[in-house]
Amino acid sequence: MDNCLFCKIIAGKIPSFKVFEDDLVYAFLDISPINLGHTLIIPKEHHTTSITIPEDVKGRMFYIGSKIGVALRRVFDVDGFNLHLADGACAGQVVMHSHLHIIPRGVDDGFHWNTRQLTYENDEAKAEFVEQIKLKLEK
Repeated sequence: MDNCLFCKIIAGKIPSFKVFEDDLVYAFLDISPINLGHTLIIPKEHHTTSITIPEDVKGRMFYIGSKIGVALRRVFDVDGFNLHLADGACAGQVVMHSHLHIIPRGVDDGFHWNTRQLTYENDEAKAEFVEQIKLKLEK
């Protein structure tokens, strides 16, 4: 896509600090990191949503993402990392080329996801949601 920032990075039209590249994915440092080492991994083909990414490419994104996460733990001497993929603007996706964030995390890094925790009305309500989800998975 001519106007896609990440497609331009893959094409070499915009510089990046490449962490990893193969025939399916490209990984590079985020320009506005949550923590130092924050890396993005993207499919080389343009996909605005993870829904359209072929299964082998999605698998590669998460496999390489986990390997990068382990490397980040070692480099920054931290105990964990987040793999985060926002799918759609309402989920926080800013660049409309699907991408996976790999964020090294330390206990005292000061970052907190802006999340809330809801509760289900009861176990019957949970079971009903599970059944609805299973029905939609079959289609």
